[in-house]
Amino acid sequence: MTIVEEVEALRRIPYFATMDPAKLKLLAFTSHRFSLPAGGVLCREGEPGDAAYIVMEGDADVIVTTEDGRRVVVATVPKNTFIGEMAVLRNVPRTATVVASSPLTALKVGKDAFFQLLRDVPQFALELMRELAERLEDTTVQLRDARAKIEAGGQD
Repeated sequence: MTIVEEVEALRRIPYFATMDPAKLKLLAFTSHRFSLPAGGVLCREGEPGDAAYIVMEGDADVIVTTEDGRRVVVATVPKNTFIGEMAVLRNVPRTATVVASSPLTALKVGKDAFFQLLRDVPQFALELMRELAERLEDTTVQLRDARAKIEAGGQD
């Protein structure tokens, strides 16, 4: 894929839809493009959050390990998705493993390039905040529902 094709692919991702083409070219140029077969690991739970990823083709499963050691798929990541930013932002180890569920092509955006985007492109920072707020709201709803089920089960 050429830089021009990568820029067009990046434009299909909501975070980058309105970004200046020169900034998208720089992002494509400074990111590492790679492919994984189905079953390949994009990142592992517990590893340092040294980069975020842009899924360009394919999809992946987000897997967490429970306290009793079970591996549970908690989400599916489709193409045109930006992932891994939480570990980079918080400078903490990854909270999940991401495994390709089909052949996958991704861009690895290093920590320095990620923070440069936040500094240079206010619209990107705003879109990121909106996405993280939406995820927090979804998690809050899920926790509320789970708590209600537990409390209802305890009253039987």
